Amino acid sequence: MSAGFFRLSGHPPMSRGAALFGLGALSALSGCNTVGGNDRAMQALSSETVALLAEKGVSADAPMLIRAYKKESELEVWKMRPDGTYVLLKTFPICRWSGQLGPKRREGDRQSPEGFYSITPGQMNPNSAYYLSFNVGYPNAYDRAHGATGGAVMVHGVCSSAGCFSMTDKQIAEIYALARESFSGGQRAIQMQALPFHLNATNLAKFRMDPNMPFWKELKKGADHFEATHREVSVGVCDAHYVFGMKPANGQPLDAEGPCPALAAAEPEVESLVAQRERADEMQVAALVKQGERPVRLVYKDGGQNPVFANIAEHEVSRPDALTEPVEVALDAGKGDKARAAPSALTMKIAQQTQTRMESATKPAAASPVAAHAKIATAPVKLPSEKAVSAHPQAVKPVMKTISAKSEPTKKIARIEAHAETR
Repeated sequence: MSAGFFRLSGHPPMSRGAALFGLGALSALSGCNTVGGNDRAMQALSSETVALLAEKGVSADAPMLIRAYKKESELEVWKMRPDGTYVLLKTFPICRWSGQLGPKRREGDRQSPEGFYSITPGQMNPNSAYYLSFNVGYPNAYDRAHGATGGAVMVHGVCSSAGCFSMTDKQIAEIYALARESFSGGQRAIQMQALPFHLNATNLAKFRMDPNMPFWKELKKGADHFEATHREVSVGVCDAHYVFGMKPANGQPLDAEGPCPALAAAEPEVESLVAQRERADEMQVAALVKQGERPVRLVYKDGGQNPVFANIAEHEVSRPDALTEPVEVALDAGKGDKARAAPSALTMKIAQQTQTRMESATKPAAASPVAAHAKIATAPVKLPSEKAVSAHPQAVKPVMKTISAKSEPTKKIARIEAHAETR
């Protein structure tokens, strides 16, 4: 039986000594290990962050929570107030993530994962080849219930990603220090909510026909719990589905792969607030659709980065050739892909390359015997053919710009990527 609950922060807090011992006994993590010393890991918080903590009314060693958004390429760090609610401390632009929108399913697919994860002191890696790093906890109970493979998925520095959330060295030093202080204050696990994008009505309407939408709606329920309370979300898994804010009525543990038992809301008043948010968003989505919001799917060449890093040469980004605007493919209620704008030759080349890569990536993966509604993110993207594009001159939204970067990554980047290609 696989454990269905993986929230750890409800446990009694560790003593400061136990937390520091855990930080000092970190194991080497494949793909992000072996160079550097402990000096990086023990860097003090910047004066800017110390001032922010004071401004928000939180202490450096208060518990921490992370939210990451792939499409917007942002990573948020939240800190707990004395009343137990979290306040947004700082938003860090993500320097590099890889793959497509959607969950990670297998080793080597280059996907940055999506889901609710736990980061413990033992997942912190001060001796990282990526300056500093910590393991996000993929695969979690949900991922394993879907037969997901792979591991060593990190938040790290160096701006190089083969399935990770990559920051600059300066950024990861600050994020790592914030996590270190939270653990030294007694936090047992940091919750990380890895999301495809901000799960608001605008995005829900725009991506409503994306094959990943059933999965994203599960994540939205967890995100709504956080938005309604600004407290850490209680996360469980049963029947290969996430359940949030629930507890088994009979007290038995959840089985991630077995059927869900009778569940009861841990806090009925919170469930009422979540239901109100869901109804409000549904009404907004319906209004946007009525106003003509077209359903689309974004296809990336290989992930992206925050626009703040465009034209900045102070970091060495991995695969700079892949950092182009995603292709926006319009979908049309079962009638096939529809045209939006005449595609450029570069756009069609990117689309064709992405199609080939995704098709080859899915061939080795055996079909997992899960419920039909859980079959997400495994089908290759259906892109319009050149003939279809000619017939419909709005076919695919063209690439608007190419993010400039060094044309040739350094030998250091190439060496590190060689260790990371199995994620």
